[in-house]
Amino acid sequence: MSVLLELPADLRHELKEPLGPIHTDAEALLAEAGEPVVAVGDIVTYHLLEAGYHPTLALVDGKTKRERVRAAVRDAMEGFDRTVEVESPAGGLSEELLAALREGVGDGTTLVEVLGEEDLAALPAVLVLPDGASVVYGQPDEGMVLATVTDELRAEMRDLLDRFAGDHAAAYETLGV
Repeated sequence: MSVLLELPADLRHELKEPLGPIHTDAEALLAEAGEPVVAVGDIVTYHLLEAGYHPTLALVDGKTKRERVRAAVRDAMEGFDRTVEVESPAGGLSEELLAALREGVGDGTTLVEVLGEEDLAALPAVLVLPDGASVVYGQPDEGMVLATVTDELRAEMRDLLDRFAGDHAAAYETLGV
């Protein structure tokens, strides 16, 4: 596994602020969401599936708040056109995960099962999506964040990723941005 970007400890505090409004109701969130939708996290993906909606791309790692998700959540992860397994460590973004982001926003729906941790995937997901698309991720103990992709948000995420340690040129090339 090739880790292209790693989150420095001094940037962790910048990830606490949500990138959009927080929702506790999946149907209300979906009413505001643009297409395509990328879901990052098991619980977020579960809530969207329970609302009868399959995101274009869902990234899950079998955990929530570093604990294993309950069986009902794991068992709900079905009905996707494709399932891909990648490795990516906590606090890092692997080449495999970034490639899965780029490839997963094509035709159909894709479930990406991450061995490691998928938490940081929302940041590069913003870079690969068109304007108006949505990235949905969990805000612990608060709800689901709906981030709408704009040029401004894309620039913010690129600036943030530029401050990660690692091979930025390779990461952006892998993402196709």
